[in-house]
Amino acid sequence: MIRLLFLQTMTVNFQIPLSFGELLKSGGIGQYVVQEVLPVRQLDSQLSAFQTALRAQGPLCVLHHFDSLYSILHHFRSLDSALKEDFLEAMVKATCRHSSDLPVVLEDLTMAQTQRNDHLNTLKMNCFLLAQLVDAFESETYKAALRNVEPSRKGKKTKSKPDGFSWELEREKVLQTLTHVLQLEIRRLWSMSVLEEEFVSMVSGCCYKMMENPNIAQAKNKPVRDALGHLLGVMVKRYSHMLSASVKVIQLLQHFDHLAPVLVQAVSLWATEYGMKPVVGEILREVGLKCSQDLSREPSGVRTLAAFLTELSERIPAIMMPNISVLLEYLDGESYVMRNAMLTVMGEMVIRVLSGDQLDETERSTRDEFLDTLHEHLHDVNSFVRSCVLQIYNRIVQKKALPLTRFQSVVARVVGRLSDKSVNVCKNAIQLLASFLANNPFTCKLGRVDLDGPLLKETKTLNEMKENLAKKQTVAVISPEEEWEAMFPEVQRAFRMWKEEVDEDKDLHDEAETPDALREQILLLLKKSSYKNAIRLIQRGAQRFKDDSLFGAGEAMEEEAVLESLGQIFTVKSPPQADTAGEDPSEAASEQAFQELRKQEMLVQYLTDAHKFSVKIEEAIHAISRMMYETAVSVVQEVIEFFVTVSHFGVPQAVLGIQRMLPLVWSKEPGVREAVINAYRRLYLTPKGDSERVNAQDLIHNLALLMVDASAGMINCLEEIMYEFMQKGDIRPSVTQLLWERFSMKSPCSRLERRAAVMLLGMMSRSEPEIVVSNLDTLVTVGLGDRVQEDYQLAQDVCTSILKITDSRKSSVGKSRAPFRLPRDHSLFVHLGDAVAGGIGQTDSHWLPFKEAAVRLVYELAEEPDVICSEILHRSSQRVLEQLKSEEEGSTLPTFLLTHLLSLAGDVVLNQIVHLERAVSAELRRRRVLKEEQEAKKVGSGKQKKGKGDESAMEEELGLTGASADDVEAELIRKICENEVLGGQQYLSAFLPLVLQICRNPGKYSDPDLGTVASLTLAKYMMISSDFCDTHLRLLFTLLEKSPLPRVRSNIMIALGDLSIRFPNLIEPWTPHLYARLRDASQDVRKTSGLVMTHLILKDMVKVKGQVSEMAVLLIDPDQEIASLARNFFNELSNKGNSVYNLLPDIISRLSDPDCGVEEESFQMIMKHLLSYITKDKQTESLVEKMCHRFRTARTERQWRDLAHCLSLLPFTEKGLRKMQDCFDCYGDKLSDDGVYNSFMNTVGKMRRGAKPELKTLIDEFEQKLSKCHNKGLENMDAEDTTEANAENQPPPSARKKAPAKRRPLSSVNASQKSNTGGDFQTPKPKPRRTTHKNVVITFSSDEESDFDAELSEAETPKNPTPIRRTSARSRAK
Repeated sequence: MIRLLFLQTMTVNFQIPLSFGELLKSGGIGQYVVQEVLPVRQLDSQLSAFQTALRAQGPLCVLHHFDSLYSILHHFRSLDSALKEDFLEAMVKATCRHSSDLPVVLEDLTMAQTQRNDHLNTLKMNCFLLAQLVDAFESETYKAALRNVEPSRKGKKTKSKPDGFSWELEREKVLQTLTHVLQLEIRRLWSMSVLEEEFVSMVSGCCYKMMENPNIAQAKNKPVRDALGHLLGVMVKRYSHMLSASVKVIQLLQHFDHLAPVLVQAVSLWATEYGMKPVVGEILREVGLKCSQDLSREPSGVRTLAAFLTELSERIPAIMMPNISVLLEYLDGESYVMRNAMLTVMGEMVIRVLSGDQLDETERSTRDEFLDTLHEHLHDVNSFVRSCVLQIYNRIVQKKALPLTRFQSVVARVVGRLSDKSVNVCKNAIQLLASFLANNPFTCKLGRVDLDGPLLKETKTLNEMKENLAKKQTVAVISPEEEWEAMFPEVQRAFRMWKEEVDEDKDLHDEAETPDALREQILLLLKKSSYKNAIRLIQRGAQRFKDDSLFGAGEAMEEEAVLESLGQIFTVKSPPQADTAGEDPSEAASEQAFQELRKQEMLVQYLTDAHKFSVKIEEAIHAISRMMYETAVSVVQEVIEFFVTVSHFGVPQAVLGIQRMLPLVWSKEPGVREAVINAYRRLYLTPKGDSERVNAQDLIHNLALLMVDASAGMINCLEEIMYEFMQKGDIRPSVTQLLWERFSMKSPCSRLERRAAVMLLGMMSRSEPEIVVSNLDTLVTVGLGDRVQEDYQLAQDVCTSILKITDSRKSSVGKSRAPFRLPRDHSLFVHLGDAVAGGIGQTDSHWLPFKEAAVRLVYELAEEPDVICSEILHRSSQRVLEQLKSEEEGSTLPTFLLTHLLSLAGDVVLNQIVHLERAVSAELRRRRVLKEEQEAKKVGSGKQKKGKGDESAMEEELGLTGASADDVEAELIRKICENEVLGGQQYLSAFLPLVLQICRNPGKYSDPDLGTVASLTLAKYMMISSDFCDTHLRLLFTLLEKSPLPRVRSNIMIALGDLSIRFPNLIEPWTPHLYARLRDASQDVRKTSGLVMTHLILKDMVKVKGQVSEMAVLLIDPDQEIASLARNFFNELSNKGNSVYNLLPDIISRLSDPDCGVEEESFQMIMKHLLSYITKDKQTESLVEKMCHRFRTARTERQWRDLAHCLSLLPFTEKGLRKMQDCFDCYGDKLSDDGVYNSFMNTVGKMRRGAKPELKTLIDEFEQKLSKCHNKGLENMDAEDTTEANAENQPPPSARKKAPAKRRPLSSVNASQKSNTGGDFQTPKPKPRRTTHKNVVITFSSDEESDFDAELSEAETPKNPTPIRRTSARSRAK
């Protein structure tokens, strides 16, 4: 009551407090102050009283109940949810009712000031209470979210809404209520219609408080975000909140990561619906005022700010563009995130605002500036910026917003980015080039060959049009003066003739009444070459128009005056000849010619641009194809997708990329393998024709093109893809039918297409063997029939296709079933025998691979294949003998006959071994297992008559019998190979004398093909028996060392790789000779040797000795393929524990040896690669110590420099530095050499980068010590320094004693190791061992001079120092 009387007696002004507690303090005169904060127990009743008063008295009742409402806010945390909910509901109702009454109040200009003041206080109080409620609810919700629980009810349970209360559902209602109030002209309630700044800040503050909640960015809160945008938009537009909002937006972005999309929506709403475009400029200006260095210290804030700018440019790019200049400084700033944002903004403006042909000069200039900036940042120092620019260009190209004039420059720079070190840059560059292709404005066929012809033709046409037009222009531009000068002699001659005529004045029809009309007549006569008549008219004009200046001059009819008058009339009155001679039709023709010329120029320019674009795309294809085997899966997938895109535009080089894509089908990455299969499915299985047969023809044609000149590896890859297609049912039956028609010549096709058809049928039979099995007779009669000699390649493909069914049947046949084989007299083997024996006398080079496939097919499918092959060999030998008898006496047998015969014998030998160790061994094992199962069943039937002990004993006995049986079978096969295959009665032994004769007498048998086949056949014979192999190893290695034919050396190297696996103990002593081929003069031999040694070393079939340095030399081989092979070898070797680390000391010793090492520059390149595999700190420390001690035994300055350079390549740590300081006396006296000193200084420089302060002190001391030794020399240093250095750097005795022991593990790597003293830098050669027996010395019996004058002597024959455990034949068969 006292409060009510107080309000009635004096005017009270409610001031918006800066803080909630200020209302409890006494203010100025007339300022409202809260008198008492009520206790919690009274709040429920006070709220009910307020609700009753609101219904009875209206919204002004808040003036009398404000203290109680304030008390509710004061105790907000202690209240239960029901009271909070009722309070919020009451305040929303009060504010809504007041906003409904305000329009009448605002329009009533006669209302008393007291009543107006009451409404103003009510408005302020309602808004204050709502703002404080929002703040309280938001704080409570945020804390509950941190606890990951819902806000709990405190105190006793009271009434609550049946459907529950959720603040998230009430936010929108509160915001809409405040928006409705602020949309009224409430400024009239204030004096001078100026709102106080505290009121605006209070209302806007509750909006920003809501934005701070991370949940505001969720999709379900979109209505709340819209309400916030509208409320703030009203305040920005009507209540001068623009500057404050601009500052607040930047502050919020710097502190809250989730607000970028929320504020973008709000700002775009203000700029569009509320027309407040200047607010965008203010915000951008605030962003521009931020220091780049400050932003770099706030990474999260910078990312949010960058996201805000990029998203805002997507919504309102046209509004942002006038203010973009304030942000351009960020392009040169440290923050790459802001650079990305600015470049993205420019890209969006180019796409959305500055695209199209309707741009004015200013807009075109702005676009060019933006594109220039993007172009420059393609070479940005930061890879993320380069990647971002490529993505921006990708969008620009896809939206067709890039001007045609910039295509060439952008494509050229993007092609350069393909060699970028960043994977993301390369990936985005490939994507951009694919977009250029898909959106190119030129043509759907971009092959340079397709464009060369039209370009030359149209260029020639353009030149002809220019020449023709130039001729016409030359005639048309003759001036009147030039024409008068040309006709002057004739006019002069006519005048003189006229003077000589006597009284022959002809009648001239002269109707000219004025001088101008007379001039026109005279001009017409002159053009008609009627010169005399023109002179007569001049005479009449002089008589009639004496006052005229022109005719008056010719009154005397003097020659000079008359000619001058005629000249003036002609030059003044006569226009250029083109205008007088060319009438309207001629003018139209000339204009049309100019139009045609312009069209032709545009056409030529178009073709020129297309041709340049095609050249760049071909360059890109070449670069991208090299990225096909990158380690990054995403890059490989982009490369595959690029070549699929390129193939659609008819670029010929796309076929090469598609072929290189094939091996990726074996990739271990499922994503890459699936991408390859899908790419081929899109390229070849996508229907393009109207009928199924047309589609089948296209598929077969495209696959045939892919198989032309393809290697065997490519064919295998294509077979795997076809297998996947068949498994998923992608190949239609019409394709199979058409393939059979082509093979059987029912459908006309070329020889290549016929071969491709049978190869494809074989590939498809891997998944469905019935394709070949059901048509086996067709394959035999057509492919191996009477016309087989016409096409041995087709016959070879037929054999290969039939072999596919053996692979599929082997996988499906169980252990209990007999293997699938055809009878010996099957027509297939009859035709094969006829084809092989009948073709031995043919000079066709394709017979050799055919008979190899034929022999393998016999051994895979036939019963008793050895009998069939013996018959083939017998028939072939008879043919050769018949040929020999038919030759004249004294003549020699053609070498190709012996070549064919020995090659056939070698293939039979090799397949016989495979047959014995695989097929025969497997069949013996199958029969044994079947017999054991039958015996086990018999044992099971008598189980009841025997005890458990007898049963277990029997099972154990059977188990032992089964285990020993495998060894018995393996031993049986070994004995057959050792004793029977090459026995005196066997047909294969009949060819041995001939093979040995040719190999031992290369001078007599000098034919390269014969020598190659003989050496390879000898190696195949050596695969049979270990005794035979041991006997002829010296002959084989002699051929390897001294044969002048690279083919022979390569083949023998491959054969020795197989022999190393079959007889490792025999080949192991000859290992140095294998390593020696790595330095062969022939590139092909080095490549083959590298492949063989890589296989043997990685499979642990050859001991890794110090001679592996020969593999290291291949790292610098001139041939890039060999160098790549060596890199792959060391990459794989590095994955096998510490192999590279263990080998490094010996490699360094051998490569730096002055007698057998490499050049210093080459050494440095090799060691840079090898030392990159040393990544462990312990390995580094150990190598530092070992190499420092090696300085003591180094003999030359070159070895000093090599060791110092190796030390400079190691990744040093603090322990490594201390090791180097401890060993200072080992290399201190070598620092006088500039190369050694420079290497150590490089090491110091590397250690200094990123070193800690305490480590820098050690580095400085070490550097000073190095400088002293280099400048003065260790022996010239002061005695004190020397003593101190020795005391500091001398290792303890225990360390010196242990040093040799640390090198001892290297002895396990090398078969011949140096002594434990470690005194010599070079790995010593092994000592000669005592011989226990002598091998038979092989001599050449050639009567002619042989190329092998120096044979391997007895002393050069290596012995078996350490036997290698031989794998059993059974394990090899598996």
